[in-house]
Amino acid sequence: MLEIAQKDYIAIVRAKGISNTQVIIKHIFRNALIPIITLLGLRLGWIIGGAVTTEIVFNRPGVGRLLANSLFRRDYPVIQGALLLLIFAVMVGNLIADILYAYADPQIRYN
Repeated sequence: MLEIAQKDYIAIVRAKGISNTQVIIKHIFRNALIPIITLLGLRLGWIIGGAVTTEIVFNRPGVGRLLANSLFRRDYPVIQGALLLLIFAVMVGNLIADILYAYADPQIRYN
């Protein structure tokens, strides 16, 4: 946030007489969210992959345990279905990250 607070457009916004709270919330904070959104969008795949390990270690039922058991039994249609579900979840996470990009940064627009 300190790096963004030193940008030229923040000085222009402050020169216009906008209150410090509005400058922080509407300009600095929104632009500081972009790297965080990127990080969370990429980490969603790791979180879902970690669920597979967690379900196996703690013997919890779920898609990860189903996937592991299907791998051992060589049940290919179930493996394909479980992977399709996990990949779909990652794609939805990336879509949400893209939507949040457009909300956080007004310069980013999708046609």
